[in-house]
Amino acid sequence: MKTKLVYLAGPIFGKSDDECFAWRNEAREKLNAKNILSVNPFMRDYRGIETEHSDKIVTTDKGWIMSCDTVLAYCVEPSFGTAMEVLFAWEQRKFIVAVSKHGSPWLHYHADHVVPDLHTAVDLLDCGPLPKATLVPTGGEPT
Repeated sequence: MKTKLVYLAGPIFGKSDDECFAWRNEAREKLNAKNILSVNPFMRDYRGIETEHSDKIVTTDKGWIMSCDTVLAYCVEPSFGTAMEVLFAWEQRKFIVAVSKHGSPWLHYHADHVVPDLHTAVDLLDCGPLPKATLVPTGGEPT
């Protein structure tokens, strides 16, 4: 089944407009070119007032994740929100592609694929869900 709707998970807290928009706009353009729609949680900007709106932010984000078939997680640096979105998506059995060069076993465990760049991630989504990549432990064989 081809991906139809992608939730764009990534850092927002403490980030500039450019850091929030740049990768999401690039992803949206690449996905739209493949007739794949996306949900951008940054279309609501709660920076600076997150605490007063935490229930609304989390409830809305969870609803959007549940409505999507795929989560594209931009994990170029640690982010509490992005990590929670990945875990929630995994619990909902969503297809998860993470963009990261980090070797976090938690990210590799919960994501179906961890790729080094946005271009590779979007190419994976164009193909639809693929078998989960196998994590190779350091010095070991594929499990």
